[in-house]
Amino acid sequence: MKLTIQQFVFAFSVLFASVATRAQDTTRIMREDEFLAIVRSNHPVAKQGGLLIDIARAELRTIRGAFDPVLYYNNDQKTFDGKTYFNYSNAELAVPTWFGVELYAGAENNIGDFINTEFTRGRASYAGVSIPLLKDLVLDKRRAALQQGKLFVQQSQWERRNVINDLLLDAYVAYWEWAKAYQVFLVLENTIRINEFRYELVKIAFQQGDRAGIDTTEALAQLQAFQQMREEAWLKFRKSSLELSTYLWLPGNQPVYLTDRVIPDTLWTQQNFGNFNVNDLTQWLTQTTSNHPKLQMINYKIQALEVERRLKFQSLLPKADVKYNFLQRGYNFINSPNFNFFENNYKFGFNVAIPLPNRSGFGQYRAAKIKLQSMDFERDFTQLNLENKVRFHYNEVLNLQKQIRIYEDAYRNYVRLFDAEQLKFSLGETTLFLLNTRENKALEAYQKLLELKAKFYQAFASLNWASGQLQ
Repeated sequence: MKLTIQQFVFAFSVLFASVATRAQDTTRIMREDEFLAIVRSNHPVAKQGGLLIDIARAELRTIRGAFDPVLYYNNDQKTFDGKTYFNYSNAELAVPTWFGVELYAGAENNIGDFINTEFTRGRASYAGVSIPLLKDLVLDKRRAALQQGKLFVQQSQWERRNVINDLLLDAYVAYWEWAKAYQVFLVLENTIRINEFRYELVKIAFQQGDRAGIDTTEALAQLQAFQQMREEAWLKFRKSSLELSTYLWLPGNQPVYLTDRVIPDTLWTQQNFGNFNVNDLTQWLTQTTSNHPKLQMINYKIQALEVERRLKFQSLLPKADVKYNFLQRGYNFINSPNFNFFENNYKFGFNVAIPLPNRSGFGQYRAAKIKLQSMDFERDFTQLNLENKVRFHYNEVLNLQKQIRIYEDAYRNYVRLFDAEQLKFSLGETTLFLLNTRENKALEAYQKLLELKAKFYQAFASLNWASGQLQ
């Protein structure tokens, strides 16, 4: 009995159809977009990235507290030998402003036999203002901290994007390792079914005297080699499933473990990679320099250091403050205003402090400028490093496209050789050894083609990662 080409093709189609039908009945396909959506929503690292923004906003709220009005109350009294020496009571409301000016108003009640003559006896009220004239007029610590806090919130948003960018690259790589491992296993599974069918036909041919006994050994050895390869491929598939499971979490922070009933989509093997759209390198580089999270984070750090430099410049200026209090007897200050601010009922003060030779101020200002310069260097280096990564992965994508085209042609040629050898085998004009050799070459070429296609997806993800676009 001779194995005809029609018999072999029919057996292959039936076996493949049965495997595909059973797979659809018992398995669930997880596509790449579904997988990545789960990672973005539920992965702990992605959630930690969101917490960075919450932390920054909480710290900004803390900083804003420095501009909250403050209510003070002070009471100081002394009684001795039945005498009230003094009883000082003072309530004051201080309101800091964004412009560095501090407004305040208060009421006091000073009674006793021996009160300090500097205090107004009895009830009095006042309203005042404190104005810095040189140092702290343009910028002070409170305003600098608030500006830096706002910058930190924006920086944390880019930091979150950077965390997601890195996380999704690892997820992409894991998914395509998983998809490739499953496809290799599927190919070997189908190949084994075909070889089992061939082995049975060769045994029948031997029993009928149409084939030598050594052909059954040859067919069995080929089948066993594929069986061993299948077991190895199954182990790799399960290992890649476990690695992929590290990225799968339920909303309640519960990890998910993939079973063998969850499989990747297999349509990617039919993708026309030659028509895959890859933008010009200039566009990738422009996207990198203008929108990469790492560069944006450094930009906000530079802005924060510029705020610090401006603050340290204030330390070079003399400290000069003027303070004015408008005074009024009793607590009826609002209803009895007196606008003769410098004729009566006022308290005025002016103080100046000039550190000589102000080495502390010059040192702090110099250090702030050096930090700013250092961050500029870091940005230049980071930008160059990212641009080189973009160039590398861009060239890698284009090169893999070429390799895929070459191997698609090579695979078709190996298949033609296998088909021709198979036809000759069915006619009894060649040996099973040569047929197995052709089959092995075709299988190796297909596995190499699968590897190149998976690498292409990984390389394209790496290109998006290098330009900061994995979100």
